[in-house]
Parts: sequence; structure tokens; C-alpha cells
Amino acid sequence: MTNPVVVVVLFGGRSSEHSISSATAGGVLRAIDRDRFRVIPVGITRDGAFVLEDDDPDKFALRPEALPEVVDNGSRVRLPDSTLSREWTVTDADGTRSLGEVDVVLPILHGRFGEDGTVQGLLELLGIPYAGGGVLMSAIGMNKHVTKQVLRAANVPVVPWVAVTRADLARDRDLWERRMRALGLPVFVKPNEAGSSVGVTKVSRWEDLDAALDTAFAEDRLALVEQAVVGRELECGVLPGRDGGPVRVSVAGEIVVTGREFYDFEAKYLDAPGVDLVCPAALGEGELAEMQRIAAQAFEAIGGQGLARVDFFYTGTEFFVNEVNTMPGFTPISMFPTCWIASGLTYPDLISDLLDAALEKA
Repeated sequence: MTNPVVVVVLFGGRSSEHSISSATAGGVLRAIDRDRFRVIPVGITRDGAFVLEDDDPDKFALRPEALPEVVDNGSRVRLPDSTLSREWTVTDADGTRSLGEVDVVLPILHGRFGEDGTVQGLLELLGIPYAGGGVLMSAIGMNKHVTKQVLRAANVPVVPWVAVTRADLARDRDLWERRMRALGLPVFVKPNEAGSSVGVTKVSRWEDLDAALDTAFAEDRLALVEQAVVGRELECGVLPGRDGGPVRVSVAGEIVVTGREFYDFEAKYLDAPGVDLVCPAALGEGELAEMQRIAAQAFEAIGGQGLARVDFFYTGTEFFVNEVNTMPGFTPISMFPTCWIASGLTYPDLISDLLDAALEKA
């Protein structure tokens, strides 16, 4: 029997999506193939401390009354100090001990300081294999404004938008007001670098725009004002091809909003009413093929590594890419694994697929 692959599952982090990352960890810890992988759960606190966490999926279950969190337990996990070793250590009340040689890291971090290329750069410097997109792909995918520019340059249809800062508004409010109003109502206002619908507001009256911008600026210095496209909200998962084969794209899932303004944080993670998730979505064969083609094109345009969830608006005649998420929500009920399960992959197999791809790159 071969030795199991040693995996650090890295989660939590400093972003506003800390709890969602922790919930993702709970799903991964429960589903990962324990016959193939030995898991070292490493949490990152909201202050950025690396701590040795409990290998307990229930601890990180997503509950509306108390979102999961990495709490500073006093331990400190230390990464190798050079590329000459892959040994990780931990210091706690009992002293310093080895956690062993690590084969691969699964960074299931959402948002800034983890999904944006920062942690990926750290692992690159130390020569430690990791799952997911590389430094550049992660940085592009985290930056909605840059993603849209890259996709537009690659002839991928995107939702019209305006990117604005507080300084822009202070310098020439009339100019930026005209640009934003040219999008028409309603619009969505969102932080440039945030996910899980954190800081997002739907604006149906221009007098509500300033409050929405303030909400977005609380998360990021750059805010996006996007035209609201009337149509269906569809998503699909994307994985790289195997053995030189083409990019793999899942079936489509649909977000059906029936009693809310949009698919917000509460609907995504706290089981709030007013939203139904349908997978597979009802699409014609040609419609699905076109959506999958555009998803693969978008994935390759920003780097084509690891994984992604590509979000669309579909008007009935045109598909518009809304966002490309390079570390999508990965809880068992999240759309990314749900779409892949509907496409024939199990949740454990999906985790194994990501780790195997990382090990093959090493």
C-alpha cells in the first residue's frame, strides 16, 4: 500500500469571506478521500496567523445562527524556510514539533489575501505545489475590472460597466455621474475585489447610488457600477483538460430569484428564502453548447489553470459573462460542485481531481 499524499487544507483568511472559506473547509474535510490523502488542516485567523486546526468537519458547518470561524488557539504553523525542505512545523503549548513533509496545498481561501494570488505567490517562492489557479490567474480573477478588460480583449461578451474611485468622484463628479447614468437603471454596485455578494447593492433609483457606492467602498477603493441585464442567471464549472485534452465544462446551473432583489449573501449561504437553485438548468442542446464554449474561452483567457466558476446572464439570444471566480464556493451545496456532480463527478472525486492536477504540475 502506497503512502498517502500529505495535503494541507488552508482556509479562513483575512478577507470578508473568512466564514465562507471556513465552511468550504468543513465540506472538504468531510469529503476528501482519506485512503489517498492525509490531511493537515491549517486555518488562517482574521488577523493572518497560521494555526493548526481541528480535523473536524462539524466544527466548520455553515449555520445561520453562528458562521464558522478560525479562532486563534495559540498555535503557530511554520512553513519551510527554503525550497530545500517541504517540512511544516507547529509550535504550541507543548513546544515545537514536525507536521511532516507536505506534498500539496489546497488553498480554499475566498477573497483578498488568499484568492488573489498572494498565498499562491508565497507557495511559489517555497516551491510547494498547490491546487487552483496560479499567481497571475488568481490576481486577474480577483480583480473584476481587470477580468472584464481581459475578457473583452478576448472577444468574450461581458456586462457593460463603469469602474470608479472616491477620488474620481471628488475630482469630476459630473463626468462620472454621466458615465454611470448612461448604463440605465437598474444597476448593480459592487466592490472590485470581493466575492460572495459581499458589499453588493442593486440600485433602482439614482438617489440610492451614493449609499450603494459607500457600501462598496467600505470593501474596496474601486467600485464597479454594472448594467443590470434582464435575463436568466446561469453558472457552470470549468476544469482544465486531462492529458492535453480540451477544457472540461460542466452542465449549467440556474439561479431562480423569486422573492429577493438578487442572489445575495443570505440567499447563498444562510438558506434565506426567495431563491431556488436548479441544476441542470433547462437549456436547449445548442444553448448549452454555446454557453460551455464561452465558459471555456473565458477560462483560457484569464489563465486556464486549476478551476473556475463562470457566471452568465442569458437574455434568450445572448450570453454575457458576469464574473469568473477562480476559487468558487466549494461547500457541498454550492453551485460549482453541484454542477459537477450533475455532470458525473462525485464531490470526493472533484477534490481528488484538483489535487491530482496540482501534483502533475509539480
